[in-house]
Amino acid sequence: MSYYRQGPHRPGGPGVSLGVPSLTPVVRGIMIANGVVWLLQILFWQFQVDLAYFFGVTPALVFQGWIWQPATSMFLHDPRSLFHILFNMLMLWMFGGELERHWGSRAFLRFYLVCGVGAGLFATVMGLFSNASMITTTIGASGAIFGVIMAYGLVFGDRTVLFMLIFPMKARTMAWILFALAFFYTLTSGAGSGISHVSHLGGAIVGYLYLRRAWRVGEFIGELKWKIRRRKFKIMPPDDSNDTDRWVN
Repeated sequence: MSYYRQGPHRPGGPGVSLGVPSLTPVVRGIMIANGVVWLLQILFWQFQVDLAYFFGVTPALVFQGWIWQPATSMFLHDPRSLFHILFNMLMLWMFGGELERHWGSRAFLRFYLVCGVGAGLFATVMGLFSNASMITTTIGASGAIFGVIMAYGLVFGDRTVLFMLIFPMKARTMAWILFALAFFYTLTSGAGSGISHVSHLGGAIVGYLYLRRAWRVGEFIGELKWKIRRRKFKIMPPDDSNDTDRWVN
């Protein structure tokens, strides 16, 4: 996936240009952290030590007290595959930088970590519904990345992106398509599919709820009530005889 934006109009020149995001501080730090951990995984793998066993999310182990796993699994990737970490970091670079510039580094880092941990917890809870999932280990930043993509679709919803580098569509549409695919494959794919669709779904859900402030229950309910009340109001044209009441409920 990539995105392009409307460029400044130049006589005789194109009105659309390819958008190449710059590397922001937190995105760079996350990429470095993932790269260092991946190299450590490769090193330990040579001695037949799989770090994923200790730091990936295995629901059965989390319920036995290995509670750090939902927080550490987002920094691990398959040591036998360059594509796994490369694709995740590419998605982070393409969509995370815009959000970091928009929110600020601290807010973006908090959001990324919340989505990553939330995806791990979601996978852990969903493991209760399948014996195979209870003993399946999940690693990778994909859960956090899906949260970032969901946020991108909500914040920059009208921006045009190239889905799969081919199909132009609104960022909002792309985010919901990926959410729908994660939901579909969560229902239809088993634990042995090799891809943790449940983590993708969990990261997207947590990201959406975080941005909608659903975790602040009182504030969330108050905002909903305010929106409902606002829909009941309509603006009336001024009345010269009595211009004191312009809002009618």
